[in-house]
Amino acid sequence: MSQQESAPVPPTGLYVNPVGQRRADFQHACAALFDGLRVADGAEQAAAMLAQGPSAVLVLDLERFELGIDLPALGELVASRNGAPVLVLCPFTNARWLPALMQHGPLDYVIGPLPADETRRQVEARLQAGFEAPLEPTAAEAELAALLAVRTEAQAALQEADDGIRFAERLCAALLRWPGLVHAAVFGLHEGGDLRLDAQHGKPGLDLAAVLQRRERLLQSPLRHAFPGLLAASSGEAALLDALDKAGEPALAAVLREQGVQMVLGLPIPAPGPGAPRGALCLLFDHARPFSRAQLTACDDLAQLAAFGLRMADLMRESEELLGRVTHLATTDALTNVANRRHGEYLMEQEIKRARRYRLPLALIAFDIDRFRAINDSFGHPVGDMALRVVADTARSLLRSSDVLVRSGGEEFQVIAPHTSAIDGLKMAEKLRAAIEAAEIPGCDHVTVSLGVAQLGETESGDSLAVRVNAALARAKRAGRNCVELAMQ
Repeated sequence: MSQQESAPVPPTGLYVNPVGQRRADFQHACAALFDGLRVADGAEQAAAMLAQGPSAVLVLDLERFELGIDLPALGELVASRNGAPVLVLCPFTNARWLPALMQHGPLDYVIGPLPADETRRQVEARLQAGFEAPLEPTAAEAELAALLAVRTEAQAALQEADDGIRFAERLCAALLRWPGLVHAAVFGLHEGGDLRLDAQHGKPGLDLAAVLQRRERLLQSPLRHAFPGLLAASSGEAALLDALDKAGEPALAAVLREQGVQMVLGLPIPAPGPGAPRGALCLLFDHARPFSRAQLTACDDLAQLAAFGLRMADLMRESEELLGRVTHLATTDALTNVANRRHGEYLMEQEIKRARRYRLPLALIAFDIDRFRAINDSFGHPVGDMALRVVADTARSLLRSSDVLVRSGGEEFQVIAPHTSAIDGLKMAEKLRAAIEAAEIPGCDHVTVSLGVAQLGETESGDSLAVRVNAALARAKRAGRNCVELAMQ
């Protein structure tokens, strides 16, 4: 057999892209590789051309196609090939096309943008290789097994989902089980609508905050259009940079190469509802590699798992905040913002137990506003409410951090004073009386209070202590008000 007879016969080809100039550029660069090259502006025209005569190789250039609009037609075109060679030219800014098209049939892909000579070289290499699978079956199985191990570790990270940052850090550490992955990071969208580097883990010395020249407000970074992690978080589309120079940022490419990075994958972390994603996973590899459909699906699963973990962290935080608000409403008087009667009774029992255990003195001060009904009758309830708030604020400003002010009734208050004897309680009560008398109250000038003081007895209950201090308060009222009385044992 002669050398001419053994030379491979160039196949026929069909190139599909909606932009006329791109079709002309591809024809100029690659027409000589085919025994007849046809071009089509979309899936409908391509299907019509294939119906007139088959093409051995289909080249889909996804630049300017819209995933949400064109996927069904292009997917049907891939499915109609029945396993015949399909080469996809995919822009690095929208790698989500790849798993979507792979659901319709086998294909090979090249990440763009590429200059004309590189496009020719990539197409020629695949024509000569006969469009072999990107990975041998055994290698693909091993790679997928590694990804499954990564997913298992990532699922274990959900144990830290009570805290978003801690979960993100553990997730990054889990992702590094993927062979070839040298660095993983989580970018999160926060209040104010901007992006922040929440966590990163990987190669020592590789700090994405230094690479991107900032840790916060990353959507304002000049590299937001080039770095896949930022692209995925801002656009909601996966971004795959399999050759660093394709991003058009030589300085960025040089910095990453210095750290041993050759490929970057950005995966958007979906939000629970419509709208912008809540962040992105950013994976940095030490070499470029093709991805199979199963691997890209596993990557999407990891992004979904990250979204689930971060949402769990949000729910835990929201639950804690809600519990705090409910607890505040259940234990705090709405008008004066001091402890309410029920919570005051609970705190009193706790302080009694502590005083008994450590043999410490405990005092209780009870006071109420003199002639408070007259204030409401003369000046109205809004002025009465203002008087209650001023009295509470004045008393609270004089108390120690260990003391507790309680609104025990309408115009009645109590002060639980740990580590306080009867004598010290009298001094505290006199300070309260003088300060409240001097306080100015809008609408009614001044008010006075009458006070009773009691010290907890050795075997006394909280109810008994309350009875004694209220009796002392009643004596203060009978003595002419605006005075302090000490409870009898």
